[in-house]
Formats: sequence, C-alpha cells, structure tokens
Amino acid sequence: MNIRMVLLASAAAFAASTPVLAADAIVAAEPEPVEYVRVCDAYGTGYFYIPGTETCLKIEGYIRFQVNVGEDIGGDSDWDAFTRGQVQFTAKSDTEYGPLTGVIVMQFNADNASDQEAILDSAYLDVAGFRAGLFYSWWDDGLSGETDDIGSVVTLHNSLRYQYESGTFYAGLSVDELEDGVYKLGEEANNVGVAFGVGGTAGAFSYQITGGYDVDNEDGAIRAMGTVEIGPGTLGLAGVYSTGPNSYYSAAEWAVAAEYAIKATDKLKITPAVQYYGNYFGGGTVVPDDFDGLGDAWKVGLTVDYQIVDNFYAKATVSYLDPDDGDDSTAGFFRLQRSF
Repeated sequence: MNIRMVLLASAAAFAASTPVLAADAIVAAEPEPVEYVRVCDAYGTGYFYIPGTETCLKIEGYIRFQVNVGEDIGGDSDWDAFTRGQVQFTAKSDTEYGPLTGVIVMQFNADNASDQEAILDSAYLDVAGFRAGLFYSWWDDGLSGETDDIGSVVTLHNSLRYQYESGTFYAGLSVDELEDGVYKLGEEANNVGVAFGVGGTAGAFSYQITGGYDVDNEDGAIRAMGTVEIGPGTLGLAGVYSTGPNSYYSAAEWAVAAEYAIKATDKLKITPAVQYYGNYFGGGTVVPDDFDGLGDAWKVGLTVDYQIVDNFYAKATVSYLDPDDGDDSTAGFFRLQRSF
C-alpha cells in the first residue's frame, strides 16, 4: 500500500507541474483577390480585358434562319430551309507598331438534323496595315441589295495584304491563293492571284475600285462601284469588265448594275435593282476559254429589309434572270437574323 500511494502521489505531482498547452488556433486562409472583367473602351464598344492581360477581346455573332426558293434548289424541291450560327472573336492589344489584331470567325450551318457542317469562316492577324491569314477579298463587296452579281465565285482566300487607311480613304494590294477558284476544262484549280482595292467616302458619296489578275488563267478583271444619297434613299451603280474567265470575275465579259435603296421608314428599306450582262456565262467553277459567242442576259430584283427590334431583322428578296442562251429563272429567300 505504501508503494502504491507513493506512485499515485508522484503521478499527481507530475500532472500538476506540467503546463496545460492550448490547442492551436484555427486561422482562415485569406481569399484570393478576384479580378473582375474590366471594360476596354480603347477600340470601341463591346471589348473587355482578358483577366490578367492587357489584351482586349470582343465576342459577337449572329443566328440566322433562312428559306431559299428556286427551281430544284432543295434537290427535287423548289425550297430549302437552313439555320446558321456564327461567332466572331476579335482580340486587340497595343504594340510599338500600333494595334495588333487577331480575328477568328467560326460558322456552323445546318441544312437539317443530320446534314451539318462547321467551318472556319475567317482567321487572320493584322498589324501596321499588314494582314495575313484566311479572309474575304475586296471582291466580296457589292451593292446593298441581293440582285447584283459583280463579285467572285469564291471570295475567301488565304492571302497576304497591305492596306493603307486614313479617315476617308484606303488603298491596298494583296496576293491571294486561288486553289478553289475557277479553272478551264482539262486543267486544275488556280493557285495565285494579285488584287488591289481603292476606296473611300466624300460626304454622301462612297466609291470603290477593285482589280485582280489571275496568274494561271492569264486574265483579269476590274470593277468600279459607287453610292450616293439622293432623296429618300441611296443610289448604287456598278460596272465590271473581265478580259476572260478568271477567279476574280467569270459571270460575264462585262456587266452593269444599279439599285436604289429607299428608306421608307426608320425600320423599313425597299431596294429595287437591275443588272445587265454582256456575253453572259453564269456560274460554276469550270469556265470556257473565253466569252466569245455567248449571249447577253438581264436580271431584275427586289429586296425588302425590316428591323423588327434592335439587333433583330427580317429580309426578303426575289429576282428574275433572263439569259439569251438559257431558260429564265426566278429565285429568292426569306431570312430572320438576330445579331449580338
């Protein structure tokens, strides 16, 4: 018993002499600072800074529903509907050479649930007036209506371009890869062309002169367009001449077009238009050696644009084509489009 008591007393004394240690305090981790998206107003509306960078980004695009009408346009049917979604990303940042711009445009088309495609509609970089990548040429431009046919069969190319711009004037030169351009029977698709564009505005008048030389086909084309505000609308005139079928213009040896875009109300625009072709060939990527012996053609059309609400509009157009060497035809479409 004495030994037992001694042990108990020793344990009690040791416990009393040992300091009581408090549990470690719980320290909450500091939340990491959140960098909210900042508006970038250096390049216009819609841009914001990519977090953590000094690069400004803009996201825009549109959703389109369209019904095309024409003879056998949908296989055995005279009508065909399709839906498109397009998204464009534009990135800009300041450099010692001026703004560095990068653009990516993705396009998604659906003819129906099983027949769909996703394509790269444009992708290019731009700095100090130089542009390189996949983008549309000056030959993609046209008058404001849907009747005129004064551009190339294919206007989207891998190109290298320089364009000088001031406030009301631009002038540029491009080298275009034409692998998907027009070609003559027994040959293959073309591979290179050189084009130029000059244009600008002067008050209510705007103008553009475009030219191109197809190296493989050894032919070229030149086109002039102009618009001027007259009365309640805008008058547009255009003329094009081609030395022979080539990737820049192959529909005819020459053509003239005119339209008058009438602004009926703040939301409604009505555009009647007409075009005449000399030595008319038409469309297609396989072209004749020259335009000799071909007949003429003429075309009339009407386009109606109506803005339903902001960023949402409807468009309807119909045109009638009467060639000397072929059957006359009527075609058109109805479109609904929401932009963002």
